[in-house]
Amino acid sequence: MKRLASVILAAGDGTRLKSNRPKALHEVCGYPMLHHVLKVATEANAERHVVVVGYEGDQIRSAFTDRTNLEFADQLERLGTGHAMMMTRDHFQDYEGDILVLCGDTPLFKVETLQKLVEWHRHQDAAATILTAELKEPRGYGRILRYDDNRVQGIVEEKDANRYERAIREINTGTYCFDSKHLFESLGKINQDNSQNEYYLTDCIRILVDEGKRVEAVITEDSEEVIGVNTRVQLAQAERILRSRILERHMLEGITILDPDACYVDDEAIIGKDTVLYPGTIITGKTR
Repeated sequence: MKRLASVILAAGDGTRLKSNRPKALHEVCGYPMLHHVLKVATEANAERHVVVVGYEGDQIRSAFTDRTNLEFADQLERLGTGHAMMMTRDHFQDYEGDILVLCGDTPLFKVETLQKLVEWHRHQDAAATILTAELKEPRGYGRILRYDDNRVQGIVEEKDANRYERAIREINTGTYCFDSKHLFESLGKINQDNSQNEYYLTDCIRILVDEGKRVEAVITEDSEEVIGVNTRVQLAQAERILRSRILERHMLEGITILDPDACYVDDEAIIGKDTVLYPGTIITGKTR
């Protein structure tokens, strides 16, 4: 079977969170967002992980010293997602396989979604496959461009989009599966010719399409999964969604929760069958 590794982009600072901590270290249901992303990537069978860090990168390194199969790449200048991926090149010198690209501030992806992405990518023998979503309010996201026959044409960032492109509701989630060879070849061809003067990873998609390589897209069924955390409001939203999933899992395993809206259970807590949780119950960490 073809090998799978993950790259997690976690160089973001906490500016909009009004925080001195790196964004990826802010917690959702008791664990840093990066923990949740690493967990789901591992469950999707990624054998190793490269985390791109920037702002206060040493804090992130220190928080994950106990993890195996984890490497770090430094992005010392904030020159875009394409530039972040360039910083991982040395980690993949002798690697042949697929690379799952994820953002460190998207803690809500389910393993089934990532497995579907990887499986479709391999089934189609694609150079790249984009995970997309259809949103009623797509503001802030890059839009997926398609040809008349529905093939992927490219991705346009919102700041570079015209009014017709901004009307498109299918968005780029920032999650991809790339063939490693095609990824790094296309990274060598991108430039900073855009409104942000950055290297866009999305330009790799355009280059691969222009070269006649196969580029696919998989639409996620649950648009809640794609939520990225940039503000404290979005952090609370992610907390609510993940907590609801955790409580539902426990209820399906034989736990009675009298008022799910008034109980708090961390992701890795273990609760015995036939336990009854009353309103106001708080179970944190790896409590058993």
